[in-house]
Amino acid sequence: MGEKAMVLFSGGIDSTTCLALAIEKYGKENVIPLSVFYGQKHEKSS
Repeated sequence: MGEKAMVLFSGGIDSTTCLALAIEKYGKENVIPLSVFYGQKHEKSS
């Protein structure tokens, strides 16, 4: 079984970069982006 990755993904530049790097390293079929609603009052990060 190959390696897999889970990336906590907010949609900002940092997590987007981490997601892209994980996909490059492990392949998109082996990467799970995880987004968590934690009660923020806005839809987008600034």
